[in-house]
Amino acid sequence: MSRVKTGFTRRRRHKKVLKAAKGAWGGRSRLISVAKDTVIRGGAFAWKHRRAKKRDFRRLWNARINAAARINGTNYSRLIGGLRRAGIELNRKMLAEIAMHDPQAFAAVAEIAKQEMPA
Repeated sequence: MSRVKTGFTRRRRHKKVLKAAKGAWGGRSRLISVAKDTVIRGGAFAWKHRRAKKRDFRRLWNARINAAARINGTNYSRLIGGLRRAGIELNRKMLAEIAMHDPQAFAAVAEIAKQEMPA
């Protein structure tokens, strides 16, 4: 069997790694051995932060809902409990959007939730 040199294959593999490392500082974007480590590490952070993003957004929505609920004379936990009892199935993302962009509508939703809360 004849010997195969890896010229084209290696160049293509290196170009793929260097393209992914673009934007890194110094040798991290130019030297293949360092760039490879950069890309692997970046991929690990990307994976981790794709999961953290979901948690971060939920915390943000909850904070916004709580702030709007307090303006309307209740708090987050009572509001969510009242909405659940009233059978209103608005998710937290939508509640936060309503709280920010349409305070009158949020006040109406909060009023319904307050009516459903036990005395």
